[in-house]
Amino acid sequence: MSGFIEDFYYGNIEPQECCSELKSKLKKKLNSLTEKEESLTSRLSGEEKDLFVAYTNTYNDFLTVSIADSFISGFRLGAKFTLDTFVTD
Repeated sequence: MSGFIEDFYYGNIEPQECCSELKSKLKKKLNSLTEKEESLTSRLSGEEKDLFVAYTNTYNDFLTVSIADSFISGFRLGAKFTLDTFVTD
């Protein structure tokens, strides 16, 4: 089992990888989001464009923190299931 933990530590295991069906759906959603963002930024100028770009950057930062928090919560939940499975009263 230590091989798994070592692989995870060195980044050989990507927890964000998911089934190919979900990857396809995510790719479609990302393409749609990118198209809409490009359309909006091409219509804006000056301060409005700067504000929108700042908004999208801040939202991306928020998503990064939120996704990391969800991963940590899920990892902890899985660890609790494992602990309960192997360490019983």
